[in-house]
Formats: sequence, C-alpha cells, structure tokens
Amino acid sequence: MTRLRAQDWSDCAATDTMLSGGERWYVVHTQTRRETTAQAQLANQGFRTFLPRLEKTVRHARKTSLILAPLFPRYFFIALDRDRDRWHAVNGTIGVVRLLTANDRPLPAPAGVVEALLLMTSQDARRVYRPEPTPGQKVRLLAGPFAERLGVFEALNESGRVRVLLEVMGAWRCLYVRQDDVLPVG
Repeated sequence: MTRLRAQDWSDCAATDTMLSGGERWYVVHTQTRRETTAQAQLANQGFRTFLPRLEKTVRHARKTSLILAPLFPRYFFIALDRDRDRWHAVNGTIGVVRLLTANDRPLPAPAGVVEALLLMTSQDARRVYRPEPTPGQKVRLLAGPFAERLGVFEALNESGRVRVLLEVMGAWRCLYVRQDDVLPVG
C-alpha cells in the first residue's frame, strides 16, 4: 500500500484537471478493460479526462507484480460544459459504452467527489493514495471470502499483514489480511 506523506497533500492536484466556466465532471462508462484506450481517444478529440488509479499487487504464475489499476473499473471522469462541448461525440468514441445520462442529458458526478480524488492523487496524476487506517477505524475488505464486508482495523504487523476484527455469526473474530486488501471507510 502506498503511504501518503504530509507534503503530498499540499501540491498533488494537477492543474490541467481544474474546471473553468460552466464545466462539471461527468462519468464515462467504458468497455471492459478499455479505460486507457477510451481516455486516449477522448484526449485526441480535445476532451480533458481523469482516470483515478490505485497500486495493486497482482499474482500470476507464482510471480507478483505491482500494477496501476483503475479505482473504478470501467469508469472514469470527463470535464464537460454541456452547453459548449459536443458531448454526443463521447458516446461514439472507441472504448466508450456511453456517457451516463438522465433525461437525455449528461448526469454530473456528485459535487466534491472528483475534487476529493484529485486531492488524493499524485503529482503525475496517475495514482490515488490510500489513506492509512487508524486503530479502531472501520475498514472494508476488498478481497477474499469476506470481500465487501466491514470490519474494524486493529493493527499492522511487521510483515505487512493487517489485523481486522470482523463480526461473524454474532461474535467478533480476528482476521489477518494483506494490507492492500483493506480500505478505510469514513
């Protein structure tokens, strides 16, 4: 898990991702594993996009590697001014399924969500930092048989394993998981 240092918070937002005028952030739905392709195609058309990524450890054939995976698989953000930009062109872009809409108009992302992600993004705008959990904080398990369950963070040991308390069948059980497999909540 990438640790966030204090100086990273102050100057991590990329200047080309700031909004101007009537622009808002909208959500683009992509084909499976085509986020990067769709993002490049939209950049060629002059659109500004933001694809938040997390470092993820992948195991394959007894080898482990560190990759940058999308924070929201099959989704990323695009800055648009609905009155100025040709937003219909987004739907015809290679790798794009559709722009999320309501009543045939693009649906903006909730205010503050993308901005908060930008504050947690590295200077090269490629990686979103995960905040470190604190003892007693609720965490979401991301992998394994208890994926998507909420637990309570207890401690991190020297081998990089996290001790989590999880309520199972009415009793609290201690569980050790990889540090990459927990995400702080709230």
